[in-house]
Amino acid sequence: MPTPSLAALPIRRLTLRDLTACADLSEDRGWPREEHKWGLLLAAGKGYGIDDPDGGLVTACVVTEYGPYSEPDLAAIGMVLVAERHARQGIGRRLMRHILSAMSTTPLTLHATPYGRPLYEELGFKVTGRAEMLHGHFTPGGPAPTVNTRAATAEDLTTILRLDEEVLGTDRTHFITRLPAFADQFRVAEENGRVIGYAAAWPNMRTHVVGPLIARDTETAQALITSLAAGTDRPLRTDIDVRHEKLRAWARERGLAPVAFNSVMTYGIPELPGDWSRRFAPLTVAAL
Repeated sequence: MPTPSLAALPIRRLTLRDLTACADLSEDRGWPREEHKWGLLLAAGKGYGIDDPDGGLVTACVVTEYGPYSEPDLAAIGMVLVAERHARQGIGRRLMRHILSAMSTTPLTLHATPYGRPLYEELGFKVTGRAEMLHGHFTPGGPAPTVNTRAATAEDLTTILRLDEEVLGTDRTHFITRLPAFADQFRVAEENGRVIGYAAAWPNMRTHVVGPLIARDTETAQALITSLAAGTDRPLRTDIDVRHEKLRAWARERGLAPVAFNSVMTYGIPELPGDWSRRFAPLTVAAL
């Protein structure tokens, strides 16, 4: 029986049952398996993919929607992957066109690598910012933080959700409420009993990813990173908006080396909503 052409293979929704196949696809492209992250994204978002008749997936991606459930006001696209054996055959373009059609008028955002950026530009995405990936063992030093931080509690969740929506400009309740179970550390910064920032550190292979990182100012962001670093022996990774030059310089001084730059792109809106000055790092570049 002849093998159907790639163009004839249907795009379907992925579920948590596809987690291993998604991780296999990551590994196929030389990425870490990132099963923990895939689990979050497939649970909180919508996965799309094409089955390979020979087994596994030809391609996959995840779309995470934010705002009202019935009418999201923003969606993030991430983990766009095509199996190496099927690369450069238009599969990624076909999947992305399917996503654009499925999302209709919902504004979109994504973090693009230099490799992926030309495709997204061809599809109508515009570069609206950049993020610098930093990675390394955090080395304490310099003046001690003056901002108080502590572990977040269940009682903080309502306040955190309110702050998050104010800073991000959209409701991420279904994402943020998963953080206590997803992250190894979840902390808040306080001033006079008022929460002025929060951050999490979640496990990704041999590192801890710092994100999201929401803070009133750079000093608060530094205090949160310092407190998270004190709770792990693993190297840290984070993706900081390049406009936060002071925090990036401080992180480099503390041992986090620049790894790469990704372009923040949008579709259907001129820029991301919310207050970028308090949005230091996303939960993951695959979401928001």
